[in-house]
Amino acid sequence: MKPAPFVLFALLACGCPGKGGFTRTGTAPTVQDIVAKLAAKRAALSSFTGASVMDYWIGKDRAKGDVFVMGKPGAKVRFAALSPAGGSTLVEMACNGTTYAYIDAQNNCQLTGPCNRMSIAQFLRVELEPQDFVALALGNPPVLEGAAGTVTWDSTKGHEVVELTSPAGKQTIRIDSRDGHFDLVESRLMGADGKLLWSVANTDFAEVKDVKGVTFRVPMKSQLQSPQEKADLLVEWKEREYNKELPDAKFDITVPPGLPECGTKAAPTTGATSAPAGGTTATPATP
Repeated sequence: MKPAPFVLFALLACGCPGKGGFTRTGTAPTVQDIVAKLAAKRAALSSFTGASVMDYWIGKDRAKGDVFVMGKPGAKVRFAALSPAGGSTLVEMACNGTTYAYIDAQNNCQLTGPCNRMSIAQFLRVELEPQDFVALALGNPPVLEGAAGTVTWDSTKGHEVVELTSPAGKQTIRIDSRDGHFDLVESRLMGADGKLLWSVANTDFAEVKDVKGVTFRVPMKSQLQSPQEKADLLVEWKEREYNKELPDAKFDITVPPGLPECGTKAAPTTGATSAPAGGTTATPATP
């Protein structure tokens, strides 16, 4: 018996898998179409604050626990990792767009310097420009500038696969377009030498509203990997607020006087105080 016409129409409209896999619905997008849509999403989602559970690194130690995060345009990012034992701030890092401060209460040390990809690596073990981290946290990874490429359809998964190439390297982006969505589920960035710099995989997409009530669809879980650094980061978001006004002062933290630089031994001092191990005097980056 032949299926009724309306059943065939429903299958095509939803992009449901048939014997040959998922069917692309609508007109095939161009590279420019997808890059423009990603840029529009980045422009619509600017700042965020969030509470997450992260599986990350503190020095040479692997840690898992609650981490407050906030970020906004201008290379402004702040992290505060809480101690599983009692909620005190275990590690905190803030980039104010120019410089950064990093306080490791577990090892009783600090670092300061220019705000760049190396400062982000102090916390994440992955070299990412601060603004690129903000884009990743918003579920919309950065795209190679001035790149050309192709778009193909992966019928086995219902994904648009974008391959970009520029003098800076190559990037692969996968967009899950099933059910009319535009979910960026994977992005892989290769350097000019052909080596993988980082990759991100996003899952568990959900609809959330910003402070003005505008609805966005974002991933609730992300895995970031950097093979060259032999590092990875797992993030499960518990809550996030988008497009919230964040004063610049929130991206500055004060290093306690007398706290030694991480990786060096403290010089003998008199009268100087430092943060006790297990907690810092800095204010956690709560939303």
